[in-house]
Amino acid sequence: MDAYAFWKAVVEDRVDFLDRVIAMLTDQGIRYCLVGGQAVNAYAEPVVSLDLDVVVAADQLPRLEALLREAFTVERFAHRLNISQAGSDLRVQIQTDPRYTPFVERSEWQTVLGRRLRVARVDDVLQGKVWAALDPTRRASKRQKDLADIARLLETYPGLRQHIPPEVLDRLV
Repeated sequence: MDAYAFWKAVVEDRVDFLDRVIAMLTDQGIRYCLVGGQAVNAYAEPVVSLDLDVVVAADQLPRLEALLREAFTVERFAHRLNISQAGSDLRVQIQTDPRYTPFVERSEWQTVLGRRLRVARVDDVLQGKVWAALDPTRRASKRQKDLADIARLLETYPGLRQHIPPEVLDRLV
């Protein structure tokens, strides 16, 4: 079983939700990149997650949101759109926090989930994880996962340690 088939089985994506979302981005010429845990998986030893965090070019977000609403269930929150579809446990989150917008133009092609996808550069992925780990509005369990993701990146890219604020380094085991 290849990585993509394994991941689809874990997230019980019986309706090809991931493929449909990626096809929409590609077919509509939407500039995007992965961030979050799946982006960490592109650079470090992978772990399984039901989330797929995506950033799109800010000027394309309104058009994408309209397209997504035609095809999927969309919930808008302060800094993200949650996209879902019956028949899949995959949770796609479109990040709308403007701090992430520059990541799109600097992104690279990487293999993640057994697919070639646009992924934020490793230093941008790390920055996003630092922001998430320091966000007091996130659940404590999510912030712990963010710290684990930071540790995974630092194991692979120890030179990035200099970019971690002391208050985050102090929390790493």
